[in-house]
Amino acid sequence: MNSRSTFRVAVLLLATLNMSSAFAWGKEGHQVVAKLAETQLGAKARTEVDRLLALETGATLSSVSTWPDEQRNRATSHWHYLNFPRDSCTYQTARECPDGKCLVGVIEKQLEILASNAPDDARLIALKNVVHFTADVHQPLHVGYLDDLGGNSFQVQAFNKGTNLHALWDSGLINSLKEDTDTLANRLLAKRSAPNASDLNMTHAAEESCKIVGTAGFYPSRTVGPDYVEQFTPVLEQQLVVAGARLAGLLNRLFK
Repeated sequence: MNSRSTFRVAVLLLATLNMSSAFAWGKEGHQVVAKLAETQLGAKARTEVDRLLALETGATLSSVSTWPDEQRNRATSHWHYLNFPRDSCTYQTARECPDGKCLVGVIEKQLEILASNAPDDARLIALKNVVHFTADVHQPLHVGYLDDLGGNSFQVQAFNKGTNLHALWDSGLINSLKEDTDTLANRLLAKRSAPNASDLNMTHAAEESCKIVGTAGFYPSRTVGPDYVEQFTPVLEQQLVVAGARLAGLLNRLFK
């Protein structure tokens, strides 16, 4: 490979890395998490959330849930994910988030802004970020492995088309349910949330997602069959449920 070809490959890999885990869940997943959280807000949290959202005509938790993806740029690309080594799901700040510009670090910082006396427009942006990134940390491949770019470079055939594992978890499995976001959210509301949903420590949430990635069979054969969908769709749905409960819990605690 000549130097020009090497340079092109390096640029492509860098661009792919910057996009890695940039679209957790996808639009539908983010909206479902926001809808689930909205139903679990206490009176004080709902009042303050509604007051901030009123700064933008017609805004709802669901409508702002994808805002950080729409505003994504080079400076914020690393906010959307963090990477664990393959041999450990124990979060270490110095290793996983040394500069605070990773998924967990950003959630913590945005919660601080939301709880502060900052101007309301800054607090509204913080609210948008908290809604989005709390969902992101529950998408397992947003805390996946660096060597395959959070599943982006793991190519599979799923639902009769070529894709990658990250995209399958972003939207492929959700779209296969063939439910609109309201229908899916209402159905998931009837599910019993996991006992650990009351744990609002986002480092723990990241560790849980990492352990899902390490589950036997999570990385399928190159052809994703019905067995994979049957095994992991309930896992995906549970992550959506827990993300909604934890998002509501964070906001209820903040605005108690």
